[in-house]
Amino acid sequence: MFNLTYEFKLKPTKNQVAIFEDWLEQNRRVYNYALGERKDWFKSRSCQINACSLRSEYIISADTPRPTYNRQAVALTAYRKTSSNLKRVHSQVLQQTLKRLEKAFVSMWEGGHGFPRFKKVGTMRSFVFPQLGVEPIQENAVKLPMIGLVKFNQSRPIPEGAIIKQARVVKRASGWYVMLTLHFDFAQWDLDVPQPMPHGEAIGIDVGISHFVAVSNGRLFPNPKPFRKLERKLKLLQQKVSRKRLGSNNRKKAQAKVSRLHERIANIRKNYHWELAHNLCDWAGMIFAESLNLKALAKGMLGKHCLDAGWGQFLQILEQCCFKRGVFFLKTDAKKTSQICPNCLTETGKKLLSQRIHSCGHCGYTTDRDVAAAQVVCIRGLAAVGHTVKMLSEGKFIGIPETKESPSL
Repeated sequence: MFNLTYEFKLKPTKNQVAIFEDWLEQNRRVYNYALGERKDWFKSRSCQINACSLRSEYIISADTPRPTYNRQAVALTAYRKTSSNLKRVHSQVLQQTLKRLEKAFVSMWEGGHGFPRFKKVGTMRSFVFPQLGVEPIQENAVKLPMIGLVKFNQSRPIPEGAIIKQARVVKRASGWYVMLTLHFDFAQWDLDVPQPMPHGEAIGIDVGISHFVAVSNGRLFPNPKPFRKLERKLKLLQQKVSRKRLGSNNRKKAQAKVSRLHERIANIRKNYHWELAHNLCDWAGMIFAESLNLKALAKGMLGKHCLDAGWGQFLQILEQCCFKRGVFFLKTDAKKTSQICPNCLTETGKKLLSQRIHSCGHCGYTTDRDVAAAQVVCIRGLAAVGHTVKMLSEGKFIGIPETKESPSL
C-alpha cells in the first residue's frame, strides 16, 4: 500500500473564507498555548538540583508530568466544552494541531532541528481533517466536516479504487488549496506494489550551479535561477513594505505582493524540476544521482545559489517520477566524483571552481567537468546494482558534448 497527494485549488465563498480564517486563528492559539505549556515545563527543570538559576526556577511542581500529546489532547477536550471559540472548530482539526507540535519536538530531538517557536498572527497556513465522510467528492466539490461542500477546480480525476483518507486546507498568496491524501490498498486487490528493477540504459546525473544537471551522455541542462532573475523585483517590493506604516492596510497589500512573487518563484522552480525529471525518464531505465549533504551545502559559500537551485526538491521529484514511470532510481556515494577520471578511474586531484574542463594527465581523456562527474556517478551506480560497466571506448559515454546546453526540455 502507498499514498498519493493530489492538490486542487478551492473556490470557496466569502462565508467559507471567513470560516477558514477563523479556524486558522484558533489553531494558532491552541498551538501557541500548548507550546507555552511545554516550554514552561522545560524551563522549570533547566536549573541544577543543588542550585538556583537566575533565569528559571521551579515554578511548576516537581511531580508535574511532562506535557505530551495525550495529556494535552485530554485537556483540550475539557477546555473545548467551556470555550465558544473552540466549539466552532472541528475537534479532530485541533487535535491534529497538537500532533503537529509533537512532530516539531520529535524533529528537534531526533532530527537536530531547533526548538519550536511561537507562531505570529497570519503564520498558521493550514489545518487538517484526518477523516472525511462517505463520498467526500461530489460534482467538483469536496465535503468538509462542519463546513459543507466547497467547490474546487478538479484539474485531474481521482483514480478508481483510491480511498480519500484526509484533506489539508492550505492558504497561499494565490488563494486556498486542498490537498487530498489518496490511499491505495493493493492487499485488498491481491496485487503487489510495483518496484522498479534495474533495466535498460543507465545514466548518471550531476547537479551543479553553472549547469543545473549534467548527464553522463554529455547533455547539459541550464540552471533557470528563478530567484536570481526576480531578485531585483523582490527587493523593490520589500522596500515598499518597509516604508508602509505597521498594521496599515497598505502594508498588508504590499506584503501580499511579496508573497505572490515568492510563490511565483517557487512555481517556476518546481515546474522546471518536473519537466526535467520526465525528460530524464524518457532516456533511460536506470538513473543514478549523488547522495549530497544538502544542509552543509546550504551553509557554504555558495549557499544562496544552492538554495535557489533547489537540489533537494529536484531529487525528491526525480525519485517520485521514476517510481511512477517504472524507472530504477538510486543514490550513490558523492565522495570525490569530480576528482576521478571516468575513463581510467585514476584520481586526478582537486579542481578549482574555475576549472570547468576535466583533462586527465594519465590517459588524456577530456570532457566537461560536470559530465565527467556524472559518468563517475553512473559507473558507481552500475557497480552497486551488479551490472557490468562498459568502458568509454565501447561507446558508453561521450566526450565533450557538441552543444553546451540542451535547447529545450
